[in-house]
Amino acid sequence: MKEEIIGRRSFLRYAAAVTAGTSVLGESGFARSRQKGAKLRKALQLGMLPRELSDADKFKLAKKCGFDGIEASPMDDLDAARRLGRSARQAGVPIHSIVYGGWGAPFSDPDPKVIEKGLAGMETALRSAKALGADTVLLVPAVVKENVSYDQAYKRSQRHIRKLLPLAEELGVVIAVENVWNKFLLSPLEFARYVDEFDSPWLKAYFDIGNVILFGYSQDWIRTLGKRTVKIHLKDFKRSGYKWTNLLDGDVNWPQVRRALDETGYEGFLTTELRGGDEAYLTDLAGRIDRIFAM
Repeated sequence: MKEEIIGRRSFLRYAAAVTAGTSVLGESGFARSRQKGAKLRKALQLGMLPRELSDADKFKLAKKCGFDGIEASPMDDLDAARRLGRSARQAGVPIHSIVYGGWGAPFSDPDPKVIEKGLAGMETALRSAKALGADTVLLVPAVVKENVSYDQAYKRSQRHIRKLLPLAEELGVVIAVENVWNKFLLSPLEFARYVDEFDSPWLKAYFDIGNVILFGYSQDWIRTLGKRTVKIHLKDFKRSGYKWTNLLDGDVNWPQVRRALDETGYEGFLTTELRGGDEAYLTDLAGRIDRIFAM
């Protein structure tokens, strides 16, 4: 697709199309999806489990505390990754995704050496995901800086990410770009358009519920992104005091988030991205997610 700066008219047309789609969903899709047929699964990041435990014992603890899956990090040793993935599956908590990130070598950088590093890192992450048994790699697509304009970040990141799509398809692993505090993709309409412009089933959205609280509403983003969302991060944030909190202790409107998930028919993992802790803490955390699911 030919790269172009987002013009006012084209953006407004796109916004109208997305709004029309969510309106139809709100009127007719809600009654069908509210049947609680969607399968929502609880996951946590591997680093949240006690470090002193062996990997096998970490997985057993995660299962005991009530979780259904694990999110891990890329591994250079693919044989070790296969063993780790097998151990997680045997414990009943498969590794469903990995976080590559991308802050260290963003695809918006003007330096070809940085881009080369980023491409190599993502190739390793995709192969690692395949070995672990994960179906998704989280990617921070770009970082807007003093010397990197918004438009440059938009066009450069899309150009370089497209280079990875053939490998993603070959491996059967989705590249999922996430909304983070990188001064980029600051509205749900833009996020939706950014994903759509790839026109590929191997490029989806990884939506972080807590990351939008300062400048938006999570339920709005969920409805607008709709089927583009392949994975979700669970976090909560308190506007007064400007701080991260435990789930249900911040300003996320969880009943509305739960309703939006039903309306869009989201099924799959929702992964906590919080501080780690012991068995009591993790059991309480799993219970908080259960309360959200039951809303």
